Amino acid sequence: MNPRPRGGWTAWTEEIPARTLLEMPPDLSKKVVNFLSALALEVGGAIDRGRQPPGDPMDDLGSRYSLQIGGEPVVFEYLVLPELREIRVPVLVWFR
Repeated sequence: MNPRPRGGWTAWTEEIPARTLLEMPPDLSKKVVNFLSALALEVGGAIDRGRQPPGDPMDDLGSRYSLQIGGEPVVFEYLVLPELREIRVPVLVWFR
């Protein structure tokens, strides 16, 4: 019997970053949401293979990282939650 495949990884934003996304122009907001969704899959792949996820490490535990979205005025921090198979975005800054 084959083991049940593991579910995919998801991205979850906390309240303040979600409000920031809603304040952005629709095209930028869509780009950021798509970026975060793709990042969740990339992070999951890295974690599942025992590699460091993308971004600059912000702690010694390997659980918090920061990234800037290339070509866009957006910087964010994310937490890796392997037990939930999730990245959580507690900080998202949009430079207007």
